[in-house]
Amino acid sequence: MSAPLRVALLGCGTVGSAVLRLLDEQAGDITARVGRPVEVAGVAVRRPDRHPGVPAGLLTTDAHALVTRDDVDLVVEVIGGIDPARELMLAAFAAGKSVVSANKALLADDGVALHAAAAEAGVDLYYEAAVAGAIPLLRPLRESLAGDQLTRVVGIVNGTTNYILSRMAETGAGFAEALAEATELGYAEADPTADVDGFDAAAKAAILASLAFHTPVTAADVHREGIAAVSATDVARAAEIGCTVKLLAICEKVERGGRGGEGGEGHGASVAVRVHPAMIPTSHPLASVGGAFNAVFVEAEAAGQLMFYGQGAGGEPTASAVLGDLVAVARNRVAGVAGPGTTAYAGLPVAPMADTPTRYHVSLDVADVPGVLAQVAQEFAAHDVSISTVRQDGSGEAATLVIVTHRAPDAALSATISALRGMPAVRAVTSVLRVEGLQ
Repeated sequence: MSAPLRVALLGCGTVGSAVLRLLDEQAGDITARVGRPVEVAGVAVRRPDRHPGVPAGLLTTDAHALVTRDDVDLVVEVIGGIDPARELMLAAFAAGKSVVSANKALLADDGVALHAAAAEAGVDLYYEAAVAGAIPLLRPLRESLAGDQLTRVVGIVNGTTNYILSRMAETGAGFAEALAEATELGYAEADPTADVDGFDAAAKAAILASLAFHTPVTAADVHREGIAAVSATDVARAAEIGCTVKLLAICEKVERGGRGGEGGEGHGASVAVRVHPAMIPTSHPLASVGGAFNAVFVEAEAAGQLMFYGQGAGGEPTASAVLGDLVAVARNRVAGVAGPGTTAYAGLPVAPMADTPTRYHVSLDVADVPGVLAQVAQEFAAHDVSISTVRQDGSGEAATLVIVTHRAPDAALSATISALRGMPAVRAVTSVLRVEGLQ
């Protein structure tokens, strides 16, 4: 065995402390797998007094000095956020250090520049833990499926929202009640905005789309809707048609029609990336993913359908993904090479949500008079939206119409809903949810 590889650990919170502990507990196995010992050179934190379990000699508040030290070979970044994480990564690359990160927000915001900096320095940037925790997902997309053409990636990538929606389906509870339960059990943060409003899932969707379609995609490119507006009635309506409601991150390659995609460029492929609640059939593999678990469903031309499932968050699951990356980059360091990076050769345009084909499930309270269904159907036809199924419930002065459409551009569906709200015979549009996975 040669001299040990030394690691600078940035951050020692839930994930960082788990990484530190697992590095110690699995030191022998990691040495055998890498070919050289791997040891911690230092741990950068803001308040050393809050980490009594870490040897004082390892703690420092000067993260920049730590990542640029001559005796540091590899950097693990688990502090999160945009700054100072970005500056520290760039400093590490400039100093010839490979970086392992769990920072989904930064990778979704500035992944192109970070990859370019790593490539220029001839080092690695790995971030398996940034999406879906312990689930091996990004490396299969980047390496195992490198010889295939991916067409669609659909996932449940936020455990908090999946727990809330699962409880709403299981108990009939409303959103506020399920959120309160998730908070009490520790699945939701005191401020759950990033989760329930879809920001967390949007960052992960951007990373997935970039890898799957070899196209730069940022979080700003992702259409985002959260789950706060999902009601107990929505969940019950889904059950009536054999569906359940999930917050989905959907990345797909779509063909631009005659109006073109972004910029009206005419026919050709584009990438559509969106995060929103949707009804999916209970027969779909993602429908059975309950609680705080994550799962991602991948469709490829040659490989067909693939499913990745497991713990999507938490200290130890995330630390497991970090250590997997750490072993990989350490092996590359021993071999004197850099691993495969991402490619953006396709450079496909990102389709705006208005041009993205989707399906709607619409519930309407209407006056129970002759001709109402025909009036409603005429409004859908006027916007070139085809109706798949219609169900009418109720009698007397009011009735409920439940309509599921075929796929159409989202702009056409949205315009139809706006028109329905202005119809005298429609008392209220009580629910609108997108539908995925129905034939």
